[in-house]
Amino acid sequence: MCELLGMSANVPTDICFSFSGLVQRGGRTGPHVDGWGITFYEGKGCRTFKDPVACAQSRIAKLVQEYPIKSCAVVSHIRQANRGSVALENTHPFTRELWGRYWTFAHNGQLTDYESLVCGHFEPVGQTDSEKAFCWLLNQLSARFPVFPSVPDELFQFLASLCNQLMAKGVFNMLLSDGEFLITYCTTNLHTITRRAPFGQAKLIDDDVTVDFQQETTPDDVVTVIATQPLTNNESWIKMAKGEMKVFRLGELIVSLETEINQGA
Repeated sequence: MCELLGMSANVPTDICFSFSGLVQRGGRTGPHVDGWGITFYEGKGCRTFKDPVACAQSRIAKLVQEYPIKSCAVVSHIRQANRGSVALENTHPFTRELWGRYWTFAHNGQLTDYESLVCGHFEPVGQTDSEKAFCWLLNQLSARFPVFPSVPDELFQFLASLCNQLMAKGVFNMLLSDGEFLITYCTTNLHTITRRAPFGQAKLIDDDVTVDFQQETTPDDVVTVIATQPLTNNESWIKMAKGEMKVFRLGELIVSLETEINQGA
């Protein structure tokens, strides 16, 4: 399967350290050799880098590693293809406009019976179950909310119910962002860590790289990183539960929803 990486921060922050760990899993320490992509939000805009080759060998990935783009919201993905060919149009993350906002989506997992999902005018470009699910989500959201809801919690509650439906079709681990909110949903594997003062050192699992965040941050910084599997071996990552949705804004957890599966019903 694929792996996900996301970040939400209260100040523009680069993700070079975490991305360097993910890159190794794209062909060196992991089997995810079928493409990669990353989206950085800057205000209302976003910039995306994609390459349908192994991340560990990608010259574009090397550029991103060495170019400290600062952002408050990032979505990244490395691919191990199971639906759709190895091609740029099938490379995550995917981006569409809704309510005057760019929404970016990345998925880890495999769905069955996804061909019947109705996407309305949000048609997939590629052949993946992931992009089909993304288009279906946006179609459902646009039908329910003609404009962005004044109470975002209503959006998150409805989105959680949609994710539960997709979970019934297989494995559905998701990152979704509009640049303000970073929405996560877990079926099998998704881990989070929030770094804040007092900051310490972190060491990558997949590469011999250590960073002292105290030298890279201010006492007011808050940075949350979300990954399929922990990227460091000397920090305490929190594993999300099956059917759990978490929403982050500016690095802080603002919504946590669990399905009845986790509530003992």
